[in-house]
Amino acid sequence: MKVKVQTLDAQAAGDVELNDAVFGVEPRTDILHRVVLWQLEKRRAPARATRERSDVARTGKKFGRQKGGGTARHGDRKAPVFIGGGKAHGARARTFGHDLNKKVRALGLKMALSSKAKDGSLIVLDNLDVAEGKTKALVAQLAKLNLSATGNRALFIDGDAVNVSFAKASANIVGVDLLPAVGANVYDILRADSLVLTRAAVEKLEARFNG
Repeated sequence: MKVKVQTLDAQAAGDVELNDAVFGVEPRTDILHRVVLWQLEKRRAPARATRERSDVARTGKKFGRQKGGGTARHGDRKAPVFIGGGKAHGARARTFGHDLNKKVRALGLKMALSSKAKDGSLIVLDNLDVAEGKTKALVAQLAKLNLSATGNRALFIDGDAVNVSFAKASANIVGVDLLPAVGANVYDILRADSLVLTRAAVEKLEARFNG
């Protein structure tokens, strides 16, 4: 699949041949759904488990008389009423037990990339260099690429590391997200209205699956 390459100023910068094994896979809703659910569940941060009465290492010996002591008839020091005792009704650690095969995760990413290439929302740029890292300059460039519409979310993916000038210029622009190629994931790609890849990103993504 051949795609035109542009600059940030919407000028032609040649062509790039996209690997059909990565950008030409027929998307399947069930695979994408499984990968997105797996991603969202991995984001969850359940509470850390607290030590309850059975988890505390303290004496279990009855330390007072049953009667005549003038105090409550406690059985051991693990009771929640004592400092260092177990927590009553404490938080429990939860494991959701949701795992997904690596092959399915890789297939899901290929399908997400392919879906953007198929519906025409994939843009390939030569690089993400912004003059002096100025937000005003970047806003004007995004307008030329038709990426400045209100409510439009654009995901930019660069090579090994994100472009420093672009990261600085886009920090305050709502709807613009930036990731290195290693951070490309199904959820962020699908929720973006436009997917923008650099030449370096294309090379890294293709090498990721062919390596």
